[in-house]
Amino acid sequence: MLNWPDRASDDLEEMDKPDCDPRRLDNTYRQFGAVNRAVSGWRRLYLRELRPLLSVAPTTILDIGCGGGDIAVMLARWALRDGLVLDVTGIDPDPRAIGFALRRPPVRGVQFRQAHSSALIREGAVFDVVISNHVLHHLTPGELGVLLDHSGKLARNKALHNDLRRSRLAFALFGVATLPLPASFIREDGLTSIRRSYTPAELTAAAPAGWRVEAGAPFHQILALRRT
Repeated sequence: MLNWPDRASDDLEEMDKPDCDPRRLDNTYRQFGAVNRAVSGWRRLYLRELRPLLSVAPTTILDIGCGGGDIAVMLARWALRDGLVLDVTGIDPDPRAIGFALRRPPVRGVQFRQAHSSALIREGAVFDVVISNHVLHHLTPGELGVLLDHSGKLARNKALHNDLRRSRLAFALFGVATLPLPASFIREDGLTSIRRSYTPAELTAAAPAGWRVEAGAPFHQILALRRT
């Protein structure tokens, strides 16, 4: 059996601690780009879920919990390379994450903002697509319910929450693959994230009606809401 019997939902990742080493935190945000390109499966999601929506008219995406901004930048660059127009807004309540994102070289169609999704709800904002990457496993059941409720209100066409899925194999392979990454929290926090993440059955049970759990890249799963 590959799955742990229980989620380690009370474990705390080092980068979430307010007094964590700022140099290692910056290195973590910097290394996220390479790690996510390698294992998170966003290229396939872009081709299957996002590019069919794109044209020369702007398509809008909200990236909730954007962290250091690598996913927002990656998606925008793919769209630019394809000659399509994509406007991505990345939000995160953590000022350290947004500080890093705002120090990135500007990319056309990408903006970052320190905010919670509730602020956008109050403003009446709507986006064509709402996404997140590796956010779900951080949330309590109540916070997960809020995120999905807000996603449903903010997304015009679809919401796609990409997260890890818990297994012993994922834990073992990630531990080996991230040994070369120095001076960051990637390895230790990634292993904690896997322990905190859901199995597909657990995520299905936690999701409200209308949401569907789908296989993602190896060791990932998508919690999706589609209206079109």
